[in-house]
This record gives sequence, structure tokens and C-alpha cells, in this order.
Amino acid sequence: MTFVCYPKCSTCQKAQRFLEAKGTDYEIRDIKLQNPTAQELGDWHRRSGLPLKKFFNTSGLKYKELGLKDRLPAMSEQEQLELLATDGMLVKRPILLDGDRVLVGFREKEWEAQLG
Repeated sequence: MTFVCYPKCSTCQKAQRFLEAKGTDYEIRDIKLQNPTAQELGDWHRRSGLPLKKFFNTSGLKYKELGLKDRLPAMSEQEQLELLATDGMLVKRPILLDGDRVLVGFREKEWEAQLG
């Protein structure tokens, strides 16, 4: 299991405490130091079944600075993936990768249901 996070993010810290409380083994990947590639993001997007917009950190400064709320609808999926791959701060986090399961963002009830 891989836990893709930004260690200074309070939501990521909550998710990490949740995993530790469950005794879950995982590997940490710092999204700022090792930003996902467009190919990885495309794979995670397909495996998650979520709309691609769910992979954007819509509350982040970078998202707002780039005016992505208005720009994303006109962009192709590939353009969006390539944009996400330019900066880990654009990506919604944490992301939990476990086989075919991809959880994006931390919602405790959802993670509890998925991880048991």
C-alpha cells in the first residue's frame, strides 16, 4: 500500500494517524518530492472510477492562481493529467494506492468502509 501525501498537510496527517491506528502497513510517498507523472495519474484515475476533477486540489493556492475553475472544462483529459503532473500541490491528497483500489482525499467513513 502506498500513501501519497504532503507531510505538512493536516488532512494527510489525519489520514496517516488513521492508518497507524488500524495497524496498516504502508509506504509514504511525498507528493512534493516525487510528483506523480501524467501516466501514473491517468492510471490512478481509471482505477478510482472518479471524475478527473476529483484529483485536483481545488482549495489550493496554485489551483486558484492558475484560474483552473474556469480553465479545466475547456481542457482535454490528457491536458489535465499533464497539468497535474507539473506540480504536486495541484493534486488532491492524500491518495491511498492499494492494488486496484485508489482512494483520493481523506474521508474517514469512506476509508473505514474500504479498509475495514
